[in-house]
Amino acid sequence: MDERTVLVTGASSGIGAATALRLAGAYQGLVLHARKSRDQLEKVAAAVASTGCRVVTVLGDLSDERLPDRLIGAAREEFGRLDAIVANAGFPVMKSFDEGSFADLDYAFKGNVYSFFALARTAAPLLVQSPAGRMVAVGSINAHVFRTDLFQAPLSAASKGALETAVRSLALYFGGSGVTINCVVPGFVHKDPGTDHRLTDEQMAETAARIPLQRLGQPTEIAAAIEFLLSRDAGYITGQSLHVNGGLI
Repeated sequence: MDERTVLVTGASSGIGAATALRLAGAYQGLVLHARKSRDQLEKVAAAVASTGCRVVTVLGDLSDERLPDRLIGAAREEFGRLDAIVANAGFPVMKSFDEGSFADLDYAFKGNVYSFFALARTAAPLLVQSPAGRMVAVGSINAHVFRTDLFQAPLSAASKGALETAVRSLALYFGGSGVTINCVVPGFVHKDPGTDHRLTDEQMAETAARIPLQRLGQPTEIAAAIEFLLSRDAGYITGQSLHVNGGLI
């Protein structure tokens, strides 16, 4: 195992769970976070632990400015270090411009952008000590694809666009310390069974037909891109947004 430890937010399902399971057995320790899905998070944690990887779990809402201290503190207490962060927990606001409120916009920015800055600031002393410090944010295709034949979520799009700007800014700030900061931008990805989403099955099929690869992505495919950017092989990549979207433009 790589001796490094990784924090993954939003790890109870979807891309976050797929990332945790992909990293299991490769890294010495994982800190796994979920907002409130305790049972699901513990199932993921048990699967991670079965590989021999040490794991600790933390519940909390990333819109709470106190949570980053708890997450980084858990890594410091359990492992004495933190080498990488996967900021995956999303705060989608699946509302149209007419439906959305300023409270919704504030919620999206707090969860997607403010929390990213807070994690970076709180973890900075540990990340710069790492021989291969990494941060990977998970963006959204909503910040890139604007078409009348696809559902638009302008409030989420604004916050995810700001997140990518934050990635580039912090990549510059941390560059001298060797810490790399990047963003993975998923396209339309299959949801876990029972997960709430705005599109019907028929609409999802219609969306898939508009993707050059003619299908939706799998969470494991997004996790593979995240794993690469965490790796030592990606040490000369920073400030970038890697799109994993089947070619949709």
